[in-house]
Amino acid sequence: MNKKTYVQVGIGGRAEFYWSAIVRDFRDTSELLAFCDVNQTRMDYANHLLETKYSSKTIPTYRAHDFEKMIHELNPDVVIVTSIDRTHHKYIIKAMELGCDVITEKPMTVDEEKSQAILDTVKRTRRNLRVTFNYRYAPHNTKIRELIANGTIGEVTSVHFEWLLNTLHGADYFRRWHRDKRNSGGLLVHKSTHHFDLVNFWLGSYPDTVLAMGDLRFYGRENAENRGETSFYQRAYGSEQAKDDHFALHLEENPHLKAMYLDAEKEDGYQRDQSVFGDGISIEDTLSLIAKYKNKTMLTYSLHAYAPWEGFNVVFNGTKGRIEAKIVENSYVNSGGDKALEGAVSSKEITVHPMIGKPYEVEIDEGNGGHGGGDPILLNDIFGEPIEDRFNRAATHVDGVRSILTGIAGNISMKTGLPVKLDTLVDF
Repeated sequence: MNKKTYVQVGIGGRAEFYWSAIVRDFRDTSELLAFCDVNQTRMDYANHLLETKYSSKTIPTYRAHDFEKMIHELNPDVVIVTSIDRTHHKYIIKAMELGCDVITEKPMTVDEEKSQAILDTVKRTRRNLRVTFNYRYAPHNTKIRELIANGTIGEVTSVHFEWLLNTLHGADYFRRWHRDKRNSGGLLVHKSTHHFDLVNFWLGSYPDTVLAMGDLRFYGRENAENRGETSFYQRAYGSEQAKDDHFALHLEENPHLKAMYLDAEKEDGYQRDQSVFGDGISIEDTLSLIAKYKNKTMLTYSLHAYAPWEGFNVVFNGTKGRIEAKIVENSYVNSGGDKALEGAVSSKEITVHPMIGKPYEVEIDEGNGGHGGGDPILLNDIFGEPIEDRFNRAATHVDGVRSILTGIAGNISMKTGLPVKLDTLVDF
């Protein structure tokens, strides 16, 4: 069997999920050729982990400005993009123009202009682009799709979807580069892309019209001052005020985070441990959205990033009954521990309420690994020998665009106060 060859650009917190799978679990089908990043210290640390943690040989490293040089010298089959969100389109487009297929971390990009540029490049180059929506593969989410597809509650007429991020995981978006909306598109794009993709996946449709509202209500200095806080700091490292702060991230206490970020910041000045109650936060922490889907289903959605527990509630109302699901996840700090614990499920329940008859609990397969057990299945789908999937969980670039367009439309709606038609944003 000819192995597929890979290079990876962006060696931050999400990167190890991909490259470690190649060298640990998929050596027979895949080969990792090189790392590419803006920060040499971070790439050197990744090579250190290759040797010491995964008993693998080190690989060449390329700085971000040498991305094209790396492609020309190594001629990889596939480029894995795990860089900062606002740069995804640059690497996706250039990789396809240079003859490579692409796997990209979500969100595929952050606005409609970059989305259109990617769509145009796929058409022009005819290269393959996949977006890694691991939540589709979680057994409980697949079960919901199965119930709806089987007509368990008839035609779905409305969905209420509530996602909660707690004060460990939710706060983490306000410590790092995500806090600048230019980098991430805000949580409605960066995080909610998962959720909007799930609704599209469950319903087999996508939104026609979106209306959204959002604000920064908990994080940020002004909110803290209004609650009576008087002690502030810029970052946790070296700060006396941060020592007893529940929301502080102490990089020096976690060897992995220290090596990834604290030791690397001398090169680019990136601070991973900024105060969540500081100035300069331009993303929202409280969001509400309504959408009308092409198949006439109505969605009400909410996200807030300072909840006491992590997970989601989702309800589907149909012409023959109702499905209710509650999923509680373990909270985590990105890159702060075992990857298998990221989004791992601590409890799950799905209840069907027939319109006529008694409600019943639905049996759900147990899944091992991160994101509700979806991560291992996704990785095999990408790097291993994919198995036939009647649920069609592998996400295409079209799925990637449709998921972010809901959040992009929401961002536009928040600015204008008006509903937004998704078909006006890009041309497929």
